[in-house]
Amino acid sequence: MSTVTGKSENAGRFILGDREVKRLGYGAMQLAGPGVFGPPRDHAAALSVLREAVSSGVDHIDTSDFYGPHVVNRLINEALAPYPDELVIVTKVGAVRGEDGSWLAAQKPEQLRTSVEDNLRNLGLDRLEVVNLRIHPDDRERGNHSIAESFESLAKMRQENLIRHLGISNATAAQVEEARGIAPIVCVQNEYNLARRNDDPLIDSLAAEGIAYVPFFPLGGFNPLQSASLSAVADRLNATPMQVALAWLLQRSPNILLIPGTSSVAHLKENLATATIVLPDDAVAELDAIGA
Repeated sequence: MSTVTGKSENAGRFILGDREVKRLGYGAMQLAGPGVFGPPRDHAAALSVLREAVSSGVDHIDTSDFYGPHVVNRLINEALAPYPDELVIVTKVGAVRGEDGSWLAAQKPEQLRTSVEDNLRNLGLDRLEVVNLRIHPDDRERGNHSIAESFESLAKMRQENLIRHLGISNATAAQVEEARGIAPIVCVQNEYNLARRNDDPLIDSLAAEGIAYVPFFPLGGFNPLQSASLSAVADRLNATPMQVALAWLLQRSPNILLIPGTSSVAHLKENLATATIVLPDDAVAELDAIGA
């Protein structure tokens, strides 16, 4: 298992496509209603969070048109357009929402084209900066499942100038390599956090090639990280456990870009303050042991 050092990379930047972004960004998923479905409880508050993120220096926002669906992209458009030149908006395709809020696979070429067009329209863009193909969980578990048809359709839309760069999400290492054999990728977005470390080798191999790794559920997702060691380190550093968990990720590898999400301005500021936290070597050793 790879470990991190006490050296802080937190204030740095990393390449995402051909743009440099701060390593601490913002994930917009939580701006939708409960279960990432329907409108937000407080429309004005959702707009405020987006505007505060950008005014605080965030230059990388992660979204998708299946958040809502359509809700979050329209909020981003309303809050931030015309977009600052330095802002990189990353979206993902590969799913649609059922009327009951269920997450349904939408991996066929015609479905992916519709999804790209929906993202363009609702974000108010002529071209999407980065589009991740989200692999359906069932297909990810089948490690030999080919994503060629789906990724080739996105590569075609890239050639049509609808998409600038491609990435892949919720993918096995084999699916990442299959995608790279079809078209260049600029990021991989997979589940990874202090307690879930399956992608350690993938992170290191991507770092060696200058490809960004973007962990989703960096704080455990719908089951937030719980650890006595994490709490103890946080107490010593006068930080929250979630800040420490984010700081560990930033120190884990320089190619990790974080997109913690929130619907609260106060929580947003707490997340962004993580960039100032430096974990000493003894704390890193304690945290590493959580995922051992």
